[in-house]
Amino acid sequence: MPKSPSIFTPVLITGCLIIVISFAVRSSFGVFQIPIAEEFNWLRSEFSLAIAIQNLAWGIGQPIFGAVAEKIGDRKAILIGAVVYALGLVLSAYSTTPLAHQTYAWLVGFGVAGTGFGVILAVVGRAASDENRSMSLAIVSAAGSAGQIFGAPMAEWMLGFLTWQSVFLVFAAIMVASILLLPFMRAPTPISRPELEESMGTIVMRAFRDPSYAMIFMGFFSCGYQLAFVTAHFPAMVTEMCGPILAGGILHNIGITTTSALGAVSLSLIGAANVAGTLLAGWLGNRYSKKYLLAAIYTGRTIAAAVFILLPITPVSVLVFSAVMGSLWLATVPLTSGLVAHLYGLRYMGTLYGFVFLSHQLGSFLGVWLGGRMYDLYGDYTMVWWIGVGIGAFSAIVHLPIREDRGPKPVLGAA
Repeated sequence: MPKSPSIFTPVLITGCLIIVISFAVRSSFGVFQIPIAEEFNWLRSEFSLAIAIQNLAWGIGQPIFGAVAEKIGDRKAILIGAVVYALGLVLSAYSTTPLAHQTYAWLVGFGVAGTGFGVILAVVGRAASDENRSMSLAIVSAAGSAGQIFGAPMAEWMLGFLTWQSVFLVFAAIMVASILLLPFMRAPTPISRPELEESMGTIVMRAFRDPSYAMIFMGFFSCGYQLAFVTAHFPAMVTEMCGPILAGGILHNIGITTTSALGAVSLSLIGAANVAGTLLAGWLGNRYSKKYLLAAIYTGRTIAAAVFILLPITPVSVLVFSAVMGSLWLATVPLTSGLVAHLYGLRYMGTLYGFVFLSHQLGSFLGVWLGGRMYDLYGDYTMVWWIGVGIGAFSAIVHLPIREDRGPKPVLGAA
């Protein structure tokens, strides 16, 4: 009886480490909203626009880096991404105007694209066996949440004794150090025999003409809107709108004495809950319809967000919402990327998922920018929150008509 291949390959472990580092840095930017705005006396929308541009650049860069990885190699694409990421952080650290932050946000966003899901998931997906693929994609997606667990709290902790500029430089050094992991990112290229005769353009245009691909594209928009808004604005929202943390309570006794600290911890809790949620999504994705699982996740997010904003915002409601939202946070990623691979094959998965991820980041741009803009207009985040509820309901519905006919079965080809 042949032995089943191990799921924990060097490629999977290395991919997880790179994702952890990349997402730890990316998820921390919301913590800098108030310190940067207060130092320069900016409107909330100024630094929010920089984060929004960062998310947009990430989306635009994703199909580009996916294509680069498929043309010149995965490791070269990741190397370029890490260097660009670090450069953007260094230049941002010395920026003193909104325009400078917004300009260098393009570099940070492209850096995230080169070290994030699009490239890493494609490598891991090709390296994994058929029976392990869905779970492997889930483990890498969960690694993004592992980065979020300590990214925001680490930034908040370092801001206690370093300037925000110094924290940016520390993060840049960490990104450069991640390059040392690249020798372990080696994977064969699983391709189907018909794909040997087809170019990238042929397969991409076939997907573009498929209504199911369009629905996947549209559905991923709300995921980006919700996640980016929460990452960029939830710490500030909790700081300003949450009820006080009472002395003598559990939170106070464990050192969380301010709503500012609670805001950072809320992102950490989201990340922790999502590790379990994403792994569960990967396990379920091997057994049940991915489109129905995605519809259920978006429905759960919609209900959680609506209930949270309707009730008074208290430390308890913040923690409960963070745990619920976290369990649904990146659970969409292994299912969406797995659905793309399932329908269109693995050969150009990085590029095809990259275009879908562009929709995610268009939503991210809108969520982050609109959050800052509406805060400046109305003084709170209520209106932009309700927009996210409506978009989430749309995504739950649009996944239902997707056809899940199987694409060509992958076989191992040359590296």
